[in-house]
Amino acid sequence: MKKVIINGNDLTIEDVVNVSRKYYKVELSKEAKKKVNESRKLVDKFVDEEKVVYGITTGFGKFSDVFISKEEAKKLQRNLIFSHSCGVGDALDEEIVRAIMLLRANALAKGNSGIRLSTIETLLSMLNKKVHPIIPEKGSLGASGDLAPLSHMVLVMLGEGEAIYNGERLSGKKAMENASIESIELTSKEGLALINGTQVMTAIGLLTINDAINVSKMADITAALTIEALNGITNPYDEKIHNLRRHKGQIDTAKNLLTILDNSKMTTKQGELRVQDAYTLRCIPQIHGASKDALNYVKERIEIEINSVTDNPLIFPEEEEVISGGNFHGQPMALPFDFLAIAISELANTSERRLERLVNPSLSGLPAFLVEKGGLNSGFMIVQYSAASLVSENKVLAHPASVDSIPSSANQEDHVSMGTIAARKAKEILDNTTKVLSMELLAACQAIDLRGNEGLGKGTDKAYTKVRETIEKLVDDKIMNIEINKCEELVKSNVIIEDVEESIGTLNY
Repeated sequence: MKKVIINGNDLTIEDVVNVSRKYYKVELSKEAKKKVNESRKLVDKFVDEEKVVYGITTGFGKFSDVFISKEEAKKLQRNLIFSHSCGVGDALDEEIVRAIMLLRANALAKGNSGIRLSTIETLLSMLNKKVHPIIPEKGSLGASGDLAPLSHMVLVMLGEGEAIYNGERLSGKKAMENASIESIELTSKEGLALINGTQVMTAIGLLTINDAINVSKMADITAALTIEALNGITNPYDEKIHNLRRHKGQIDTAKNLLTILDNSKMTTKQGELRVQDAYTLRCIPQIHGASKDALNYVKERIEIEINSVTDNPLIFPEEEEVISGGNFHGQPMALPFDFLAIAISELANTSERRLERLVNPSLSGLPAFLVEKGGLNSGFMIVQYSAASLVSENKVLAHPASVDSIPSSANQEDHVSMGTIAARKAKEILDNTTKVLSMELLAACQAIDLRGNEGLGKGTDKAYTKVRETIEKLVDDKIMNIEINKCEELVKSNVIIEDVEESIGTLNY
């Protein structure tokens, strides 16, 4: 049985993808169990001594100066989860919910949150037995963490709320019973430990960056097919040019293009047909490369965050200290996720412009809108409309969420990150961008057929063949969204990337 053992220190993006999408089992390491128990002992000690400690023996936010007795501790934690369950909107996808549960458990496994071991194990039992809480996608400010959505996760642990189990939407109580998992009663500090963190925004952003890396590879493959369809000039991809600027993404993209196009009979050298190509052909290394550099920056931030403790207060058992701080604040992820949104949207921007060059006869030298009987047939005319619509929508979505802040909790929490909104926007932009690239890919293959396939590159030949195995050349008008959707499924399945990489080796990203 494939599994991931967590300790709070070395979880990888690949681990999270395996758990969220491939249903790997999750276990706590022995070391993590020990640290969790040591942290809990200190919380119990402070409760017994009735020491005033934020979130343990006090209320929350503006109510931090209200003392809570030992007898009221359990009710305080239950009230916290109930009152904070204010999420609205559609439910998050199952894979995101699974990623959230794993990331929260991994943060707790570090042993600085003061939660009981049994409570973490309940969360992991839900994950392993596929009890997936219904978590509304909206309602988080991204500081103090993802309070509202995480509260909906915890509701099911209490036998409340709703969950999906075996494909059926059930009450939390029924889902837990059907999975033979005992519901829990929270005690001091536990409710806060479970909901005060950045795991919702990070889960969404993590799955988005994982897919965006593949989309960046697909952007290079698709662009290479368009280069061939337009008899593009390959001199601008010469490594000598890019070594003079030294940006890694730019260098990597140029290498990708030359490798994908190796042995092509459809490309040209400068001066053969024209002296220079337009920017969206000539500057692909600079444009795609900048997005690659941004993606790698965001990936590094995520790798840090998924092995961090992001709740408050934090427990330090060796020093017998509890310190109230601000690790729940989502700003370190909000800015990267806004950057991620912009980087992905730029891949769509250039893709749509290349698509326009393919369908415009004055730019391509091909039949108008890539159809032989134009007038009777409209061909790819409205495909470009649809792509233009998506990139315009992306421009609206790419407006940074992190520049906004609305004070909350009676101005105690007077700056918030909006990081979860940033992550959700990046995910939506990725979906739009995947569609735009699918449209360009479809059009590039059509253009190659119309131009006459004189011999594609080692990589582009594999991509073209994979498309043509599923989608025929357009002769007469069809219901185009069916063709687009078929192509999008190919792109999302990553089979094109796999075939290309099998032929030419792993693409740079």
